Amino acid sequence: MDILPVTNEQKGLLADLSRQTFVDTFASYNKPEDMQLFLDKQFSREQLMAEPEEPDNYFFIAWQNGEPLGYIRLRFWQSQAFSCLPSDATVEITRLYVTQDAIGKGVGKAIMQFALDFAASKSVNLVWLGVWEHNKRAIHFYQKWGFERKGDHPFLLGTDLQTDWLMAKELGDLVKI
Repeated sequence: MDILPVTNEQKGLLADLSRQTFVDTFASYNKPEDMQLFLDKQFSREQLMAEPEEPDNYFFIAWQNGEPLGYIRLRFWQSQAFSCLPSDATVEITRLYVTQDAIGKGVGKAIMQFALDFAASKSVNLVWLGVWEHNKRAIHFYQKWGFERKGDHPFLLGTDLQTDWLMAKELGDLVKI
């Protein structure tokens, strides 16, 4: 498996992969009208294709035999608006998604290890993320990697105001799983 930066030519692929993995992950837990509103207003293909141009954002796709298996978006911040997180050098794992066919095959593990190594190479002290409080599989995955719940924040999916857990991991000693 190769984990490579997204190129300009792959922005459309990234947007489609983003939308598909989001729908695959959350559609069965949410109202169709909220999912569609989110996809139309907050997660449109055009918006997703523009994100790689934003400063301090890094996108990578996991590939195997020419097939995209998942992706990650890392966003570097020097400070956050969340009082439960430190304001020094941190990186947010904004998204980490794997295709349905690749779940349980080590792709998420490889992407997470890549993300932690990449963050450490940039002298980041802390990696953090938001995860829906009802996404038990993802929460368990992050806990295995040493992420701990530090607080909560709201997430609007269509018209449904949901709660995401803020989870964080210090990068002192990177342990590979």
